[in-house]
Amino acid sequence: MTPPKPRISKAVIPAAGLGTRFLPATKATPKEMLPVVDKPAIQYVVEEAVSAGLSDVLMITGRNKRPLEDHFDRNYELEQALTRKGDESRLKKVQESSDLATMHYVRQGDPRGLGHAVLCAAPHVGDQPFAVLLGDDLIDPRDPLLARMVEIQEREGGSVIALMEVDPAQIHMYGCAAVVATGESDVVKVTQLVEKPEASEAPSNLAIIGRYVLDPAVFDILRETAPGRANEIQLTDALEKLAEDETIGGPVHGVVFQGRRYDTGDRGDYLRAIVRLACERDDLGPEFRTWLRSFVTEEM
Repeated sequence: MTPPKPRISKAVIPAAGLGTRFLPATKATPKEMLPVVDKPAIQYVVEEAVSAGLSDVLMITGRNKRPLEDHFDRNYELEQALTRKGDESRLKKVQESSDLATMHYVRQGDPRGLGHAVLCAAPHVGDQPFAVLLGDDLIDPRDPLLARMVEIQEREGGSVIALMEVDPAQIHMYGCAAVVATGESDVVKVTQLVEKPEASEAPSNLAIIGRYVLDPAVFDILRETAPGRANEIQLTDALEKLAEDETIGGPVHGVVFQGRRYDTGDRGDYLRAIVRLACERDDLGPEFRTWLRSFVTEEM
């Protein structure tokens, strides 16, 4: 009798980057702690993992990232102050982050790229499939991308990556996938992956966005992967080997995402993400949209 496949329960969130595009704001504050409306960006990512059933979260951190740990820990002094004031609403918000998931942390001592960051998770993950969520991509909770990816991995095995159509002129900013169709409109079989190709060399306009569900076989490949683009160990290069040879760790599938994605890795997109999310909030949206219309009409 074939043993059942293990249920995916672990999520890995690489958060060791320096955030140089947001200097000077990130000189002493981790970029993942920059607020998106009234929550740090990293909290949206952890909430997404939990919503997909992944309650065990490992964060890969680095120097000056202690505020990440503090945010997901209890703050008894603040909680007691809010309790004394009878401010139940704010108390609930403060406690939300510390009650979300079982949090673990490991430092990436040497920033050698995303592939190296994922490899730092190997002792924690072990021989189970696991998810990787990048903090620059916020996925709207109304579009459950990660849950769909987990479903495909548990059914098909191997690894699953998130893909999104982009303007061909922008493909050089992403990893890019060559694919073949399957019987499902949103699922493709990945046959080749290229890290940040020029538009003329890209096999498609399907870009890899920051969600992965990976077979643990990727760890052995990452241990042998030489530095690639930008002299970093690229996760895309390891996934390319998995796509080339299914005997290593099963097939690589892609879920083509057509939902709402907020890119907070770029200053302009970060501002646009805040505006979009604020406009959709029940408590902020009506008044903010009125002001925004007036601002655009009168000032622009």
